[in-house]
Amino acid sequence: MTDEHAKPDGGLTAEEQAVLDEIEEENVDFLRLQFTDILGTVKNVSVPAHQAEKAFTEGIYFDGSSIEGFVRIQESDMRLVPDPDTFAVLPWRSGEDGSAAARLICDIVDTDGEPFVGGPRQVLKSVLEEAEEMGYSVSIGPEPEFFLFKTDDEGNATTNPHDNGGYFDLAPKDLASDVRKEIIFTLEEMGFEIEASHHEVAKGQHEINFKYDDALTTADNIATFRAVVRAVAAQHDLHATFMPKPIADINGSGMHSHISLFDEDGNAFADEGDEFNLSETAYQFMGGILNHAKAFTAVTNPTVNSYKRLVPGYEAPIYVAWSDTNRSALVRVPDAAGVSARFEVRSPDPSCNPYLAMASLIAAGLDGIKTGADPGDPVREDIYEFDDEKRQEYGIETLPPNLGAAVEELEEDEVLQEALGPHTSEKFAEAKSQEFSEYLTQVSQWEEDRYLETF
Repeated sequence: MTDEHAKPDGGLTAEEQAVLDEIEEENVDFLRLQFTDILGTVKNVSVPAHQAEKAFTEGIYFDGSSIEGFVRIQESDMRLVPDPDTFAVLPWRSGEDGSAAARLICDIVDTDGEPFVGGPRQVLKSVLEEAEEMGYSVSIGPEPEFFLFKTDDEGNATTNPHDNGGYFDLAPKDLASDVRKEIIFTLEEMGFEIEASHHEVAKGQHEINFKYDDALTTADNIATFRAVVRAVAAQHDLHATFMPKPIADINGSGMHSHISLFDEDGNAFADEGDEFNLSETAYQFMGGILNHAKAFTAVTNPTVNSYKRLVPGYEAPIYVAWSDTNRSALVRVPDAAGVSARFEVRSPDPSCNPYLAMASLIAAGLDGIKTGADPGDPVREDIYEFDDEKRQEYGIETLPPNLGAAVEELEEDEVLQEALGPHTSEKFAEAKSQEFSEYLTQVSQWEEDRYLETF
C-alpha cells in the first residue's frame, strides 16, 4: 500500500502539521493515543498535547509485554505512531477553561522501527496491501447492534433493559430515542456520516448505521463507535453492551457487514446484466467467504457468548449458504445495482476485534477470487425449516457450534493463518482456547436449576 504520509527528512507531513494546528485551534491539552490489543479491547496512552510532534516524529514508547497477545517481556519496548487521519476531538470531555481532549489511533512499531506484525491494525493493512496488489480497494459498511441496560445504585451494569420497545418502535416505548440521538450527534462531531438508527427487535436493543468506507477507516470507526456509545450511555446512567447475547431467549446483537470491491473501473462487484446485479468477481469473492466461513467465525464471533446468538430461531445466520430473499443464510444479496452492488455477511457480531474480523473476511474473499470459487446457487427457502437430510441434499453446512470448534477450524485454515500471520494466529488461538477451557469448567445457574435437586 502506498504511503500517503511520506515524511520529509526529519520533518512533519502536511497532514501531521494540520493536526498540530488543529490542536492549537481547539485548545486541546491532552491526547489519547489509542490502539487495540489482540482481543479488540481499546487501549490508550494519554500524553500532554505538546507531545504531539514527538509522537509523530519519534513515536511514544510503551510496554508491549503488558498488552494481551503482543510480545514477551524481553521484547517489551514498542512505540505508538499516530495516524493523522484519525485525529478527532472528544466531544464529551471539556475542561472549565475551555480545554479539550482528542484522540489519535496509532500504529505500532517495534524497536527496529518496523511495523509490528502482531498489531491488529497492521494485520488489516497487510491484507489490504494484498488487495491493492490485485487491483482492488475494499469498502465495508457495518451495522453494529447493542443493548442499553439500567445500572444499579452502585453504578454496576444490570440486564434490565432501559425500555420495552420493539423493532422500529417510537416513543414512549422507545425511551432511548434521546440517548440514540445524542450518540448520533456525538459521532457526527467526530466525523461520522450516520445513515440510519432505530430500535431493534429485543427490549433495550438498538442499531445505528454509519456510511460505508474503506476497510481500514471502517475498522477504526467500529472501535470509535463502541467507545462513543459506552461514554454517552454512561452519562445517562446506563450501561451499553456489545455482548452478543446478554439475555437468553431473545434476539442477540450482530454486526452485519456489507462488502464491495472497487477497481479502476468502479464497483468490481457490479454487473447489471446479472440476475442479482453481481459480477463474476463478486461471486468468486462470495465463494471464498463461504469456503472459509467456519474458520473466520472464530475471529468474527470470538467469545463463548457469541455462540448463544448463533442458534436457530432468532434471525441469526448459522447456515453456510447465500440468498437474495431470506435472512437464514450466511450471505444475503440486497436489491442494489451499479455503484451500490454488494453483499452482506450476516454472521459477525460486535464483540469482535474489528481489524482482525475485517482482515479475515477480506482474506477469505480474495482467496475466492484467486481460486475461482463458486458459491453455488442461492437458497430461497427458509433454511431453518430444513431437516438434516434436506440440508445435506443442498450441501449446506453449519457454522461451528461453539468457540472451541471454531478455533479448531481456524487453526486448520492455511489461508486465514497466513492472513493473520504466525504471531497473531498463534496468540489469538491460544487466548481463545484458554477462554473456552475456562468456560467448560464453570457451573451455570441453568445447571443448578436443572440438576441440583433432581440427582
